[in-house]
Amino acid sequence: MNTGNVIGIIGIALCVLLCGIGSSIGLYKTGTAAAGVLGENPKKFGKVLVLVLLPATQGIYGFIIGIIASSSLGDITTVAQGWTLFGAVMPMAVSGLITGFFQGKSAVNCIYAVGKQDSLGGKLIIYPAMIEFYAILGLIISIMLVAV
Repeated sequence: MNTGNVIGIIGIALCVLLCGIGSSIGLYKTGTAAAGVLGENPKKFGKVLVLVLLPATQGIYGFIIGIIASSSLGDITTVAQGWTLFGAVMPMAVSGLITGFFQGKSAVNCIYAVGKQDSLGGKLIIYPAMIEFYAILGLIISIMLVAV
C-alpha cells in the first residue's frame, strides 16, 4: 500500500466518521425531545417520527460517499492522487457533520411545537428539510469530485 492510498483511506474514514458523528448528535437531540413529547402524549408518535429521523440521512450520505470513494482506491498510484481523493470527500464530511448537528437542533424545536399543536406537524418539516438541502449539496459535490 502506498502513501497515496493511506491518505485516501484517511479521507474516506474521516468522511464516514464525521457524517456519523453529525447524525448521531442530531439523532440524540431529536430522540430525547421526542421522548419528552411522547411522554405527555403517545398518540403524537407518527407526527414526530419523521422529524426525529431527519438527521440520520447525513450518516447515510457519508456511508454512500465512503463506498463510492473506496472504489477509487485501486487507481491511486501517487501521493497527489491520494490528496485529491481526500479533498473530494471533504465536502460531504464537513457538510454532514455540520448539517447533522444543526438539523437536529432545528427538528427539536419542531418536535416541541408539534407537542403543543398537532396541526403543525406537516408544516414544520420544511425547516429542518431546508438544512438537508446543504447536506445534499455536499453529497453531490463529493460524488462529482470522486468521479473525476
